[in-house]
Amino acid sequence: MNAAAYSLDSQVGYLMRKANQRHLAIFSARIPELTPTQFAALARLHERGPLSQNDLGRQIAMDAATTKVMVDRLAKNGFIERSADTADRRRRVVTLTNEGHNAYAASVSAAHAITAETLSPLTTEEAAHFTKLLAKLADPESHP
Repeated sequence: MNAAAYSLDSQVGYLMRKANQRHLAIFSARIPELTPTQFAALARLHERGPLSQNDLGRQIAMDAATTKVMVDRLAKNGFIERSADTADRRRRVVTLTNEGHNAYAASVSAAHAITAETLSPLTTEEAAHFTKLLAKLADPESHP
């Protein structure tokens, strides 16, 4: 393919970044008190219960350094508690506090609305198909 045939407007990375920027703007307008990764952490802890800090980071697709900063901020805001793992004192366990549960509960309906607004240019069938394909791109080994 020659350089003249390259069109940025048709490149998957560029389009995904633009779509993500649109999604982030929608998110910040509807849940201004949390970042998307903070909400993801609260949601995962709500779903799974206490997790090690490293496991939480892996489960919400964050590197260890970024996870630590996010966990520090959530702890500072009173949404989570950290404690030493009883089986391995080097490991930190992250648990939702009552305030964290309340923040999640107060935000979950907005999170549904964010998803609906993000996908609003698509038909119901297109949105379902797009979400399925996006999950495949995000984790190709889980979607043969």
